[in-house]
Amino acid sequence: MDDPILNIEEREAINAGRWFSSLSPSLRHDILRCAYVKRCKDGDLIAARGDPAEEWMACARGAVRVSSTSLSGKQITFTYVEPGIWFGDVAILDGDRRTHDVYAHGETTILCVAKADFQKILSQHVEFYEAMLRLQARRIRQLFGLVEDLNTLPLRSRLAKQLLHLARSYGVQSLTNAQEIRIGLHLAQEELAQLLGASRQRVNQELKAMEREEAIRIEPGGLVIRNRDALLHISEADH
Repeated sequence: MDDPILNIEEREAINAGRWFSSLSPSLRHDILRCAYVKRCKDGDLIAARGDPAEEWMACARGAVRVSSTSLSGKQITFTYVEPGIWFGDVAILDGDRRTHDVYAHGETTILCVAKADFQKILSQHVEFYEAMLRLQARRIRQLFGLVEDLNTLPLRSRLAKQLLHLARSYGVQSLTNAQEIRIGLHLAQEELAQLLGASRQRVNQELKAMEREEAIRIEPGGLVIRNRDALLHISEADH
């Protein structure tokens, strides 16, 4: 289901994105002028691994799951793209095929720029080249950080870091307790385990330990951060 325009909340999410908001008004205007909207239901395939890259995209509402499937059929989730984040630029820039599968997680709105329009904007704005370099540099830094964590931190610390990241990206302040933050992105424990490259059983054990320590609370609807400082301490404990 497509809708020609973003609603106010979706437009605000795009405009508030850290990278997008750093662009000049004229570049932002030209990107938005040729962008079109796609509305996706939970589980919809947005782009498949091996597809030619026809669009550059941003998440405007909901979440986008970036994943792949191993030869044995096991699904590996790399990240969840939050509102305000642009993605799919690697294949657009190098002209090669998509490297991962991309799915909607929950009701999701995607803002798309066709490949031809992307290249036209590049030709008209020297600033766009520099901005894309900054975007790629940030991704490389994040990637190196993830590889370092995977090789140096125990699961407990990596899980705490992931929960803090999800709270920053999807946190909703509790109405009953100002200290508590509910993670608005609904992830099953299996999905959280995929994100961390661990088994669901081990992730479950660590979550229960954090709950006993009163750092988090596990609820049927998701996770609540009860003590951010305690989680921060756990995430840094083995550095």
